[in-house]
Formats: sequence, structure tokens, C-alpha cells
Amino acid sequence: MRLSILLLFIVLASTKGFSQKASWTKLLNEKDLTGWDTYLGPSYDTVQNTWDHTPLGLNADPLKVFSIVTIDGHAALRVSGQRFGGISTQQAFKNYHLRLEFKWGETKSHPKKNSKRDSGLLYHAVGAHGADFGFWMRSQEFQLQEGDCGDYWGVAGGSFEVAAMKDSADYVYNPKGKLLLFNEKSPQGRHCIKNPDAEKPSGEWNVVELYCYGSTAVHIMNGKVVMVLQQSSQLDDGKSTPLQEGKIQLQSEGAEVYYRNVEIQAIHKIPAGLLK
Repeated sequence: MRLSILLLFIVLASTKGFSQKASWTKLLNEKDLTGWDTYLGPSYDTVQNTWDHTPLGLNADPLKVFSIVTIDGHAALRVSGQRFGGISTQQAFKNYHLRLEFKWGETKSHPKKNSKRDSGLLYHAVGAHGADFGFWMRSQEFQLQEGDCGDYWGVAGGSFEVAAMKDSADYVYNPKGKLLLFNEKSPQGRHCIKNPDAEKPSGEWNVVELYCYGSTAVHIMNGKVVMVLQQSSQLDDGKSTPLQEGKIQLQSEGAEVYYRNVEIQAIHKIPAGLLK
């Protein structure tokens, strides 16, 4: 009798998903860029101090800004940063847990040769390539920049509500703060600073995790929640509509950066412990 009950429980658990988790899917095959599109915008003339206004466009990468290399004994995506743009999944995603590792390289390029190393994880990316200043899709940004990893930027109309408090001239994520709207038209602007700072020193690998479910997102750096974002939306001519799914885009923004172990799994909710 006891054995029969145990077998029945195992069957119920497997059929109802009580003990099973969705499997991880690798987004990079570690051999080539199959499943991804590249887009490169205008170049920056360091002599004339102007943009040339002529994008290289979709899947045109003569400079090999995006390539698969071997570093630290492991295959990784190298983004040279030589030209502003992005590499995006051809598939759109919703309700997922995304996980990747990244570390900064050595090279920096104009117009950010003398600036912090910069890149970014753009999610819920929709619409035309180059919508943001000629380089990136409309999206929500998980900022990846030296010292600023985990910040939020609304890109080309992306919009989120975040609990935040103002610190000097900037708004900083604080779970005890007032829920504020961040987009390019709001009084707060389109940028909110992460809290705490959980990035490792430049040259070390960082683990980035992103949870998206419905209209909510959670930014995690090296195992620490650095921001919870709510009511994901987008602006069109001043009108707000939901933005809850889209492609994933990694930025090229003047700095050499490496990405590896880029993988995703479907979720049915965000773990409650992450939303506190």
C-alpha cells in the first residue's frame, strides 16, 4: 500500500510539474552567431567630432565587432566596441529567467576612449533597429557599465516604475521608496541607479541574472538583487502601452567586452524572495 501511494505521488508530481524545473536553453551555440542579428550604426569621426550618419546596418559587420572567440579556456562572444550597435536574438521572449556571464576587455574606442567601459543588456527589444540615437532597439536596459552595472535606462520609449529615493541629483533604487515612473518624458527621466553595487573588479567574470514575468522585472548582479522594476510599458506619441516581451540585445558601446554562458529558461512566476 505504501509503495502504491509513493508511486502515485511520483506520477502526480511529474505530470503537474511539482518537482520539475524548466530546462535551460543556450542562446549562444559557442561556434558562431546563428540565431542572432547584428546591427551597427554610424561611426564617430574623432577629427571632425561628428557622426557620419551612415549606419552599416543589419548583418553587415566588416570590422568583426561581434565574434566568437576562446578566452580563459571557454568559448565566448567578443564585442569589440569599435562601432556602436548591438547583437540581438532573432527570437522574442517573455516570462523568463536569463543568465549570462560577462567581463570587460582591455580595449576602448572613440567616442568613449576616455570614459567608463560600457555595454548593456537590452530586453523586451521591439521595433526597428537603430531607434535609439541610430544604434539600438526600443527596449528596457539592464545597464552594464563600470561601476553602474544593474542601473535602469528606458531606451527609445521604454518605461518602468521603480521604488526609488533621490540622492543628490540622481534617483536610486530603494525598496522603501515611493514608486516612481522612469521614461524619457517623466519628471524623473529615464535612468534609475541600482542599489547595492555588486559588480566585481574589471577583468573578473560577473554573473548577470534577469527575471521577467508579466510587467515585472528583477535585475541581479552576482547573486544580489539590485533593482525590482514594475509596470513595463512603452511610449508612442505620449501614449503608454504594455511592453512585456521582445528580443534580447547586447550593446556595442565603445568598450571591449566578453559574454559567455548566455542561457534562458521559461518561468511561471518570479520567486517571491526576490521581490522583497
